[in-house]
Amino acid sequence: MSTDRPSNDVDSPAANGASLEQCVRESLQGYFRDLGGEAPDGVYDMVVRLVERPLLEVVMSHAQQNQSRAAQWLGLNRNTLRKKLAQHQLL
Repeated sequence: MSTDRPSNDVDSPAANGASLEQCVRESLQGYFRDLGGEAPDGVYDMVVRLVERPLLEVVMSHAQQNQSRAAQWLGLNRNTLRKKLAQHQLL
């Protein structure tokens, strides 16, 4: 099943029916609002860093720490996954 909505996870930020995409959009809108007119710096890297770690944690957990399976699910080469896990100190 490929959807960006959780099935029954009432603790999820998207439990109110909002898609993952909408949650990210709203978070970014809040981020820019909180800047109060200040110019942001490195937004892309910040968002990737903040999203990538929990993505890897959840996928590795569901893959029962099987890196080959997790890499396949993520559409990554296993070596790339290992590099990302190391970068986030998840090995």
